[in-house]
Amino acid sequence: MMNVNKKVAVVGASGYSGAELASLIAKHPNFSLSGCYVSEQSLDKNKSLSLLYPEHGVLLDTPLLPLTEQAFADIAEQADFVCLCTDHQVSVELAPKFLAMGKKVFDLSGGFRLASSADYERYYGFSHPYPQWLEQAEYGLAEWNAQAISGAQLVAVAGCYPTAALNALKPLKQANLLADRQIIINAVSGVTGAGRKASLNTHFCEVSLAPYGLFNHRHTPEISQHLGHDVLFTPHLGNFSRGILETIYIELKPQVTSSQISEAYQVLADEPLIRLKGAQLPSIKSVAGQPFVDIGWQQQGQQLIVVVAIDNLLKGAAGQALQCMNLACSLSSELGLKGVW
Repeated sequence: MMNVNKKVAVVGASGYSGAELASLIAKHPNFSLSGCYVSEQSLDKNKSLSLLYPEHGVLLDTPLLPLTEQAFADIAEQADFVCLCTDHQVSVELAPKFLAMGKKVFDLSGGFRLASSADYERYYGFSHPYPQWLEQAEYGLAEWNAQAISGAQLVAVAGCYPTAALNALKPLKQANLLADRQIIINAVSGVTGAGRKASLNTHFCEVSLAPYGLFNHRHTPEISQHLGHDVLFTPHLGNFSRGILETIYIELKPQVTSSQISEAYQVLADEPLIRLKGAQLPSIKSVAGQPFVDIGWQQQGQQLIVVVAIDNLLKGAAGQALQCMNLACSLSSELGLKGVW
C-alpha cells in the first residue's frame, strides 16, 4: 500500500451525506479531517458534529466551523482534498474557489454532473456560470471511470439514483443487448435522500410512498447521458430512512439468451463493492448501512427486469466519494468501506 496521508475538508458536514463522509474519513487509514464546515448562516455552526449525530460518538467530536474568510485560508493551507456536500448551486460557486487553490475537489451535488449549461437551465433552473469546469469535471462513477477519476482535479460524484441505474444497465449496454426502446426505471428512496432540512413533504410522519419529479427529474439526463440510452425515470419517496431500490424494465434485442445476460454482468464480477445476485432479487434490507450495489435480474423472452439496491448515503453518496478519493491516491477503491485494512 502506498504511503499516503491526505487531509480532507468537508463542506456541508452537518447534512446526512456530509456527516456520513466525515465519519468514513475519520476512520480511514490514509485520510484525516482537516476540518468540517457549514455556511456562516447555519444554525449548526460551532456545534460539535457528534452532538448532531450521537451515533458517531467521540469519532466526530469536532466543531462545525463557519465557512468564513479565515476558513478559506485554513483550507488553502491545510487541506489536500475538499469534499462539497452542499446544494448544487452552492457547489457551483464554491468549487472554482477551491480549484483555484490547487485542491482536488469532490462534489457530491449535481453541480457538475451534466454536459452543458442548457441541461442546467432545463433541469436545475439556472444557467451554469462555469462551462469550462463542466468540460473538465470527471464523472465519479467509481467502477466505470476509475482512470479518469484518478487524474481529475474536479470529480462530480455520481448521483444516488444514477449510481444504481448505471451499474445495473451499463453491462447490458456495453454488451449490445438492449433494443432501441426507452428503458423504464421505477425507483424508491428512503427519506434521508431528501436531505436534513425540515420540510412537511419529507417529514417522516407525513411521508407515504409517492412519486415525484415525473418526466423532468434531474437524474433523468444524468442517467441517459452516461448510459447513452433513452430512459424514463420515475423516483418515489418511501417511508423508511435509508436505501434505494430500483426496478428497471428493459426490452432486449431478439434472441438474447439468459447466458448472454449473465455473461454481460461478468464485467462487474470482480468489483469488490458489486454483488451480482442473479435470479435472487435484492432488497433494501440487504444494503442499508452497507457500501454495496446488489443487482438481480429475471428474463422472459425479450423482456428483462433488473432490480438493483444501494444505500443512498453510502454507495449513493459518501461511500462513492470515498472510493473516488481512494482512486485519486492509487489506493484500492474499497479501502475504508469493507473493513479490509
